[in-house]
Amino acid sequence: MSSRGIYYLIRTLVALVAIPFHEAGHALAAWLLGDPTAKQEGRLSLNPFKHFDLLGTLCMVFAGVGWAKPVSTDPRNFKNPKRGMALTALAGPVANLILAYLAMVVWKLLYYWAPITELTIFAARFLQYLVMMDVSLAVFNLIPVPPLDGSRVLLAVLPERIYFGMMKYERVILIVMLAVVWGGFLDGPLTVLNNAVWDLLDLGTGYIDQIALSAYYASIGTVI
Repeated sequence: MSSRGIYYLIRTLVALVAIPFHEAGHALAAWLLGDPTAKQEGRLSLNPFKHFDLLGTLCMVFAGVGWAKPVSTDPRNFKNPKRGMALTALAGPVANLILAYLAMVVWKLLYYWAPITELTIFAARFLQYLVMMDVSLAVFNLIPVPPLDGSRVLLAVLPERIYFGMMKYERVILIVMLAVVWGGFLDGPLTVLNNAVWDLLDLGTGYIDQIALSAYYASIGTVI
């Protein structure tokens, strides 16, 4: 397989993991907060086919920005509807950040201690792209405009009249947002934010680097 083919294979496999994790995070949060709607619809699952929108997935793999089937929620089931909706929305990006952290841990373990084979090289590239896609999903979805998760978080602080006024134009705003992203107009700010989150994850897994460094110096008889 060509290097480009491997690249798209890895991106596809990463999407099969990252997107279901995001959507299942929404479903789990809603269920824990008292709304069983998503669970009853089978969305409390890591099965990719429960969550994927075909066109949205293809856009994610080949264009870098896409979408999944929205997770249904019924605010009436929450004790505090505004807080419940905000926490449910926040759970998707948080799930991606947790997965990104775990992927970076395994990636570093492979980097320092796994033998170099075609399989470990493929696994390392998969984990690297998994971290990148999870970070991108988390950052992008926290933009506070409909229909992204950040807009639901806004519900907790905005007056309902203003919020629901914005939501009337949700579909139009989505089309504009996708055009802006595909046109590259947000590349600069998103890159800065993605890099900042990557650096935080790198810092949070720095103990692995320290252990590896200590093991190396111990192996050559040097004390640090």
